[in-house]
This record gives sequence, structure tokens and C-alpha cells, in this order.
Amino acid sequence: MSLKIRLRQQGRKNSLVYRLVLSDSRSPRDGKYIELLGWYNPQEAEAEKNLKVESDRVLHWLQLGAVLTEKAEKLVERAAPEVIAVMRKKAEEKRVKLREKRKASRKKEAALA
Repeated sequence: MSLKIRLRQQGRKNSLVYRLVLSDSRSPRDGKYIELLGWYNPQEAEAEKNLKVESDRVLHWLQLGAVLTEKAEKLVERAAPEVIAVMRKKAEEKRVKLREKRKASRKKEAALA
């Protein structure tokens, strides 16, 4: 089961409100979700009332393997930039570790040849 953090539509026509939810990637956009992680109201003028994200829960689920959709990532970046920074740092560390592993294997092959 792959998990996604994505937006779920709420409200009525021309007055939409979105919920930031964790759901199974196979479930429909407005279908069942596992956990509510925040909300977004694009009609609200004030920035504090416009967007709310529970950054600790988002970070928890990202560490467990959940994936952010593009729109959800932009909203999380706006509300909790530290979550995105941690995510990017972890990805960079993974790339560096893989790079070091490749270098070691190349040295090993050169020594054998």
C-alpha cells in the first residue's frame, strides 16, 4: 500500500476548501483517508486563516515512506518549510551515500583488473 499526502476537496461549488490528508494512493480523490494533516482555504484573505499544516505529523509520515503530491508539497513548503528542508537533506544524504558506494566499487574493480 503506497501512501500519499494530497489535497481532498470539500465545500460547495465556487466555494471550495481543501483538506490535506494522508490516503492510500488507490483511493479516490475525495474518498476515504487515513489521517487529516491540515487544511487550506483559498478564499480566506488572512494568511493565518488561509492554511494550517500539522508539520510534525507530515514529517512523521514522510519518514515512514509517504509521498507528497506536487500541490501538497507547495502548501507544506509555504506553511512548514522546515519539513521540506529535512526531506531534501535526507534525499541529499542518500545520494551522497550512493555516490560513495559507487566510488568504492569502482576502486575495487580497478584494483582487481
